[in-house]
Amino acid sequence: MQHFINQKEDMVTDAIDGTILASGGKLTRLDGYPHIRVVVRSDWDKSKVALVSGGGSGHEPAHAGFVGKGMLTAAVCGDVFASPSVDAVLAGILAVTGPAGCLLIVKNYTGDRLNFGLAAERARAFGHKVNMVIVDDDVALPDLPQARGVAGTLFVHKIAGAMAENGANLEACALAAERVIKSTRSIGMSLDTCTVPGSLKEDRIPHGMAELGLGIHGEAGVEQVASNGAVDAISKIAEKLVEGMPKTPHVALVNNLGGASCLEMSILTNSLLKSDLGPHIRHVVGPDAMMTALDMHGFSISLLELANGDEELLAQSVDAPAWPGINTVSEPVVLPLPDGLSPIRAPASAHDATKAFLTGCCRVLIDAEADLNTLDAKSGDGDTGSTLAGASRALIDAMDTLPLADHTQLYRAIGLELSQTMGGSSGVLLAIFFAAAGDASSSGLPMKDALRTGLDRMRQIGGANPGDRTMVDALLPALDALNDGTTSAAVAARKGADYTATLTSAKAGRASYINAEQLDGHVDPGAEAVARLFEHLAR
Repeated sequence: MQHFINQKEDMVTDAIDGTILASGGKLTRLDGYPHIRVVVRSDWDKSKVALVSGGGSGHEPAHAGFVGKGMLTAAVCGDVFASPSVDAVLAGILAVTGPAGCLLIVKNYTGDRLNFGLAAERARAFGHKVNMVIVDDDVALPDLPQARGVAGTLFVHKIAGAMAENGANLEACALAAERVIKSTRSIGMSLDTCTVPGSLKEDRIPHGMAELGLGIHGEAGVEQVASNGAVDAISKIAEKLVEGMPKTPHVALVNNLGGASCLEMSILTNSLLKSDLGPHIRHVVGPDAMMTALDMHGFSISLLELANGDEELLAQSVDAPAWPGINTVSEPVVLPLPDGLSPIRAPASAHDATKAFLTGCCRVLIDAEADLNTLDAKSGDGDTGSTLAGASRALIDAMDTLPLADHTQLYRAIGLELSQTMGGSSGVLLAIFFAAAGDASSSGLPMKDALRTGLDRMRQIGGANPGDRTMVDALLPALDALNDGTTSAAVAARKGADYTATLTSAKAGRASYINAEQLDGHVDPGAEAVARLFEHLAR
């Protein structure tokens, strides 16, 4: 996989510099590149307890993104997935520690424990007060004597950071950190492994499977399980989190491991709050990318049992760019639709032949969903088949509400139904097509002429013409040939659809943004859908 990096050996320092340059002067760093990479608060005056954390890079925005007033004082950055050196950690401690002392927040990995631990000993030898806490929130391996530290670490940063900002002493901050660690549990799941720049990717997760309980360095999970959607994923996560979990109010941190889309993360959050864990979750942090594993297509859930004062500390404002804030879970008040949105509908009427005809057409589009999506992936966003199939399913469901015995009103009703159930520009265009056909039919025009009027109106508003590589290339010749029968119309539609595969320039739709090489040899999906409909009619 390609990456947007310069030199592999410079990627961590380049990333740190980008973070600092974009911070508006709130962040700075120590000298000592490339061996010492420490991001520090620019406004730090050593008057309060300092909080220092860090570890390997590749977990961005952790840890530099959490440096700021109310959270970390400094973050020590190692190479990708590698602990920073003792000297780097010591430099960070010495740079920020004053009379109030320093709290080191360390995730439970051998390298981090050793390097941060030795640096703490050396700092104490200089006369500094240094306490260290080890975060071990991962519950993936319950029998492991030393569990890993993962995204629950951020609860420690936030609560101890707020206490330090409020003037608490080192002992109080350390005690609170230890309590938060004991009250936090986390676990992750991913559909794919991460890709370390400059290294070969390990493709160990088969298609259709997910890995449960994997680490943030690409370590293998506890087990591979079938991937059956967001609800199932949350259910498997919840089984691990609920073991030994007190049935008291909690805050959930919903963390993107780097490669999941915002859409997926919102769906997972909805599934979490509607799961068996939902009644015990009072607040949510995220969903957001907070402690990632490079580009891992996964997520993690961290739960913290709330104690007195935690909600205020978690809600206290911070000046750290990566902290997304905390929100209270609440059921939305759904507002009624405004008046006038639903126009007057013609009364339903039965007509078995028309119902069978329309249902057959809808089935053709439903059966073609995968093929049309594949075609659209060549020239668009890969959803034409799903869009048409979804509208067809909705039309079948609404069949008994349509004026099937009145074809003039039926055109209008189909247009109205498509405008409400079919997304994208295609839904609007087809709604215009049927609405105009209904108007033409009401004036006495026969079906062929009414449909041609609808097509003319659709072309006028949509701007598509023959040769523009759209459904018009199949629909126009099909309607022109309809006087000679459905067989002639089907032949004309197929010829028009196949013609679009020779067009290397589109003048309408998403395909107009695609280069010639990607269009050449691929039939336009809208034209293909029209051709299949007319071929169905001919049969």
